[in-house]
Amino acid sequence: MRIGELAKATGATPRALRHYEQAGLITSSREHNGYRDYDERTAVRVRNIRQLLSVGLTLDDVRCFLPCLDGDMTNARPSQEGLGIARDRLAVLDARIAAQTEARDRLAAALSGLSTRA
Repeated sequence: MRIGELAKATGATPRALRHYEQAGLITSSREHNGYRDYDERTAVRVRNIRQLLSVGLTLDDVRCFLPCLDGDMTNARPSQEGLGIARDRLAVLDARIAAQTEARDRLAAALSGLSTRA
């Protein structure tokens, strides 16, 4: 299947697919005209990659899941390594949210102080 067909089948953009390939998460062969040719099973892998990215993992995080990207990840038992990566990523997201909340609160307080003087 060509890159456009894979993109349509998975909801990923061709650019994202090239990025996944460059990151070593998917592979393709080349046709005689230089076009990428993906195996039909690559669609499952791309859907799993997109699912992991959608929950906040990074491409580096996704590498840990390479052994199970070709199967049904939603029903598979998670590995301890995968759980550790997910917990670490959750801690990073929580810290970012806390920092943003503090910044928001400081800005709201500053604006509140200005509006009482105006």
